[in-house]
Amino acid sequence: MPDDAVPDVVPPSRRSRTATTGPPPREAVLALRDEVGKVVVGQEGALSGLVAALLVRGHVLLEGVPGVAKTLLVKAVAAALDLDFKRVQFTPDLMPSDVIGQAIFEQRGSGFTFRQGPVFCNLLLADEINRTPPKTQAALLEAMEERQVTIEGQRRPLPEPFLVVATQNPVEYEGTYPLPEAQLDRFLFKLLVPYPTADQEQAVLARHDEGLDPHDVVGAGVRPVAGTDDLAAARREVEAVRCEPAVQAYIVALARATRSSPSVSLGVSPRGAVALLHAAKAWSWLAGREFVTPDEVKAVAKATMRHRLQLRPEVELEGGSADGVLDGVLATVPVPR
Repeated sequence: MPDDAVPDVVPPSRRSRTATTGPPPREAVLALRDEVGKVVVGQEGALSGLVAALLVRGHVLLEGVPGVAKTLLVKAVAAALDLDFKRVQFTPDLMPSDVIGQAIFEQRGSGFTFRQGPVFCNLLLADEINRTPPKTQAALLEAMEERQVTIEGQRRPLPEPFLVVATQNPVEYEGTYPLPEAQLDRFLFKLLVPYPTADQEQAVLARHDEGLDPHDVVGAGVRPVAGTDDLAAARREVEAVRCEPAVQAYIVALARATRSSPSVSLGVSPRGAVALLHAAKAWSWLAGREFVTPDEVKAVAKATMRHRLQLRPEVELEGGSADGVLDGVLATVPVPR
């Protein structure tokens, strides 16, 4: 995703708590850029992706080496939207009950009492999700798909909004458990968080020299600029963004082209094509458009589809990548006029 994908706007009042009393939903949501920028330098592409995911009830997988502000970015977004934020450090000994909660027997009472796990929040940061075994990873499947958890046969709905942001390190493989395709397919985006530029890195040092505490985003001045009412109003506007049949056909053609690629053993599923549609609608809305164009589809295509591709072993051995395959697909599939 390009760093300048979300246009700059004049920031509204810092306390735009509802859609009826504050500025228009789009301005309230876009004000996140300025607020998050108080503690995070750069990473506009990842920030734009997080915002787009929130707009269409998607989940995000962030991939980047340690120390590039993945956790800080998520914490700042939660603070700027006044969301209930929880962070879970995924480790090899983490159990499903540590994430979703469990029924506990009360000796002084008459039976079991349910104790909520950290998944009962608005924004859950699953830090280093690939360091926990598949059994614990799978504990998030129902939460991500149906926004509920089932414990002892009882369904318990999660708060609204609900977003899972998971992180993983692309260079460490020892002691990790690769995410299965079923789980990867439930993430709307896989966003790559790169190193900052030299100027951005110097700006990071300057802020720390001035006393910035990255563990205290509120103390660093991040304040809510939008609330859940703004987000709900924005979601309704995103749903109203039109996608003409020709553009829908383009999305389908892209998904089907990944399945027929000789470099791919598993292509983009129909769920992935639907995800691309929703992502393109969010991207169009953020750009101020009321309809989807092929440019928005292309802008979010790699972030939406890169984690849904399974390359053939010989392609990986030769240094091929999902992004390389998608570049070829985007270059060969005809764009509607």
